[in-house]
Amino acid sequence: MRYAVVIEKGKKNYGVYVPDVPGCVSVGDTVEECLTNIREALQLHFDGMREDGDRIPDPLSLVDYVEVPMGTSLSSTNSSRDKASATK
Repeated sequence: MRYAVVIEKGKKNYGVYVPDVPGCVSVGDTVEECLTNIREALQLHFDGMREDGDRIPDPLSLVDYVEVPMGTSLSSTNSSRDKASATK
């Protein structure tokens, strides 16, 4: 199965977690090391879940990105919209 992972840059290393598998986390000095470590962590986590008779969670999380224009604040955008509405 394919699970979404979140990688966060820390001061000295990277942390990684799996949103669909609470408690499954790892760290690494590089992104590549994080990915290797979280694969192993998932395998061990799932082995423990199977031994305990727990259901393996389905991968449900989605990952995407959004673009945010820089230099434009929300308040100035709202003000422009408010002015345009007021003139109608």
